[in-house]
Amino acid sequence: MKHTIQALVENKFGVLARVASLFSARGYNINSLAVGETQENDVSCMTMVVDAPDEMILEQIKKQLNKLIDVITVVDFTRREYVDRDLILTKVEKNDNSKKSVEGLVKKYGIKIVEQTKEYFLLEISTERQHEDEILKELKKLGIMELVRTGRIAISK
Repeated sequence: MKHTIQALVENKFGVLARVASLFSARGYNINSLAVGETQENDVSCMTMVVDAPDEMILEQIKKQLNKLIDVITVVDFTRREYVDRDLILTKVEKNDNSKKSVEGLVKKYGIKIVEQTKEYFLLEISTERQHEDEILKELKKLGIMELVRTGRIAISK
């Protein structure tokens, strides 16, 4: 089962490496990782999506994170109400067929067309997780030329 965990950490050299090493040494995989400064320049927020098949492993992950000296707090969103998003940037082939489809997706999901050339649409997608899969399925039919995405970020309600 995938769990979203957030750690507020001191914004210092090497903190990311120590957190990654903690997971690596114990054989845990980080499915998604996003790190950025918070409203305080000396504090960063790390949002991680991890596979934890049972509660014991999840608890162990949280305890190990809390032991790291640079970690301020750890929040497990598993049983909380929260909002999460990824950011996806993708180039989709531009032709007569794709133009109507892209316009339909823009209206239905609020996708943003960042740029368009004769060859492609550059799209920005940031929506609910279940919609991402639907959108990407439609875009694959049109011809995805390139796709990049961020790690998930989350905030409690």
